[in-house]
Amino acid sequence: MRRWYLLLLVPFAGLLYPPLYATQDPQLFGFPFFYWYQFAWVPVTAALTYFVYRKTRSGEPSPADRGTGRFRREVAS
Repeated sequence: MRRWYLLLLVPFAGLLYPPLYATQDPQLFGFPFFYWYQFAWVPVTAALTYFVYRKTRSGEPSPADRGTGRFRREVAS
C-alpha cells in the first residue's frame, strides 16, 4: 500500500529543478512555458492526490454512509 505514496513524488520531481523549464518558448496562449508548465501541474497533482487517496484509504465508511445503516461493523463478543 505504501508504494502508492511514491506517486506523490512525481509533481515534486517535475517542479524540482526550475532551470529545466525556465524558458520562454513554447508559448501557450501568450504565456511563456515557465508559467503554463507550472500551472499544468495543478490539475495533475490534484488527480494524483485523489488517485493515491482512493488506493490507500482504509475500509472505513465515508461520512455520508455512517448514519445510513449501509455500513455495519460486526462487534465480536
